[in-house]
This record gives sequence, C-alpha cells and structure tokens, in this order.
Amino acid sequence: MEEPKPLPQLPATRAGKVAAVALMVFLFAGLACNLRFAATAESLLPHAVTRAGLLDGTVSKELASRMADTPIAADAARVQRALGWLTLGDLGPRVREGCPGWLFLRDELNVYADGERHLAARAATVAAVQRELAQQGIALLVAVVPDKSRIEPQHLCSLYRPASLDVRLGDWSARLAAAQVPVVTLDAALRSVPGDAFFRTDTHWTQDGAGAAAQAVAQRIRAMDVPLGSSQPGYRVENRPAARRPGDLVRLAGLEALPPSWQPTPEVVTSRAYVHEAQAAASADDLFGDADLPNIAVVGTSYSTTSDFVPQLALALGTGVGNFAHEGAKFGGSAKAYFASAAYAQTPPKLIVWELDERDLQSPVEADDAVVVPQGHVKNATK
Repeated sequence: MEEPKPLPQLPATRAGKVAAVALMVFLFAGLACNLRFAATAESLLPHAVTRAGLLDGTVSKELASRMADTPIAADAARVQRALGWLTLGDLGPRVREGCPGWLFLRDELNVYADGERHLAARAATVAAVQRELAQQGIALLVAVVPDKSRIEPQHLCSLYRPASLDVRLGDWSARLAAAQVPVVTLDAALRSVPGDAFFRTDTHWTQDGAGAAAQAVAQRIRAMDVPLGSSQPGYRVENRPAARRPGDLVRLAGLEALPPSWQPTPEVVTSRAYVHEAQAAASADDLFGDADLPNIAVVGTSYSTTSDFVPQLALALGTGVGNFAHEGAKFGGSAKAYFASAAYAQTPPKLIVWELDERDLQSPVEADDAVVVPQGHVKNATK
C-alpha cells in the first residue's frame, strides 16, 4: 500500500503573517494581564478549597468568575457588546428593546418556576414583620412599584410580556390585605401621569412619575392616621436646564463607553433639584435636633433613591422623611440592613414605608429576603 503523501505547503501570505503576529501579540498580552492580575489579586481561588468543590465545579466556576475581572477580559467584553449592538442591535442578556428607543429590563418579563410559592413566602415575611412592628407601636405601609412594561405597554411593540404576569400585583395585594397589612400599588398613579412615567432608556420612573407615586403614598399615609411629627420637609426646589440623561439600561447593556451618537437614542430632560437643607435645633436644649427627627422612614430599592421620590413624599406630607433605601437592594436588602442599624434601635419611627419592586415578588427567594424585626432593644420613644 502506497504511503500517503504530505499535503503541499503553501507559502505564507503577507496577510497570514500579519494575522499570526496579531494573534501572538493578543495571546501574550492576555498572558501578561492575567499574570499581573494573579500577582496583585488578594486571592484567585475561594478561601476554602475542598475536594467536593473541586469535583462539583464550584472552584473552577469561582476561578473563571475572578479571571473575568482582568482588564483584558473586561475590555474584550465591552468590545463584544459594542459590536453586537452596532451590527445586530443586540443589547445583551438583560436588556430588551421594545419600540424604537424604548428599553426594558428582561427581569420584568421572566416567568419563574415556583413563582407563586416565592410570592407567597415574601407575603408571609411582610405579614410577620408587620405583626412585630405593631407590637412596638410602629405602623407599616407597603408600596409596590409596578413594572415599567406594565405601565408603558404602548411602547413594547413586538416585545412580549407574558399574560401570566398580569395577575401578579393583584395576587400580592390580596395576600397582604388578607393579613391586614396596609398596601398601596402605584399602577393607577403612574398611569395618570400626563407624560412618560418611566424614562425610555432607564428602569426608573421620571421625576413626574415619582411625584405621582409620592402623592399616592402620602394620601394613603394620611388615611392611616399616623402622627407625622413636627419635623420640616427640609428641601428647597430649584429648576434645572434641559440636559442629557444617561440611562441605566444603556450601562447594563455595556454600551456606556460608546460615543453618545452610537448609543441608543439618549434622553434630554428638564428636571428639578431638591436641595436638602439642614434643620436648626428646635430649642437650646436640643443641640443635635433630635427632637425634630422624622417619624417616617422609607426602606426600599433604587426607586426610593432616584427621581427624588423621598423629597417629593416629604413635601407632599409637609414633614421630614428618613431615607434608608439602597441602590441595588431587592425585596429585603434595605429593610434587613435598617432593622440591624443604630438608627432603628435608637430613634425608631412611627411609620415605615417599605417600597418593593413588582419584578422581585416572584423571583427565587434569597438570603436577604429573610427580614426579621429585632426584639427587646428598641427604644420606642414618644415623639
């Protein structure tokens, strides 16, 4: 049998040589960046490397996650995201485009396995928190921020919102009402806004949307007959000129580094600045103004820290409102942190407004969702 002859070796072309050199430069640059990251990082591997972790892939997953933080990996990811958007209109795994210029968070459109069970568990947590607070003389009001895709369906175009999500707000409100927990859903208030209640390229409501929500919450608080106290709102309102407002959905899609003209159409908005003004002591004996502290505390998500929701709520009520919400907090994050804080232990309020996102109600339960009210050390002073 005749031995096979080797294939003819074609001479390397100039383009092939350039590609080979470029590939080598890229690989060596990646190696250098990875070595530098490994030398400067506190630790690449998890603190506890176990045999079980090696076998089930936990260690390799953690290593891959940490290596993804290297500069070259981050830069490559940004380039990939930019090329995906510019060539295919792709916004990545967490952002979806509805009508031209309107972006939505994919989390709002997810249908979770066991979603009803997760919602029921969270409702039970809220009911337990309300009972514990009532024993300490503190009222609770739950305010639910509806999905942007629920309030702005006319801007979804071909983007599909599952019909099974339509009953989510009603189910949540019914469960809390059955547990005698005061709740206000803000869908009606947001739909009454003359313009847009949400920004086009952001997950959050506009300043007018936040104002409508603040008015609805203030109306519900007055109906609860909670003592508001004597503190002043403490805000001065100033008009701001129209300016470009970058949206958090553009950042989540990884496109914020692109020139503005290459990004999804930016929004130009006219807004108001709510400038906080320190309050003077109520008397000579009250050097730190403790006697004039707010009777109302807000815990919640970034909706309570953006668009000036809390300042507008304070002005609608005519009294001070303490803001203990956190960016990035989900269902129980800021509530859990607030109940563990010195602010709650030393100066408890008369009312807590717990602001929640609709999209978090049916998502899988997390560790921060286990909110517990501390017992035995709260100084529920009369204000």
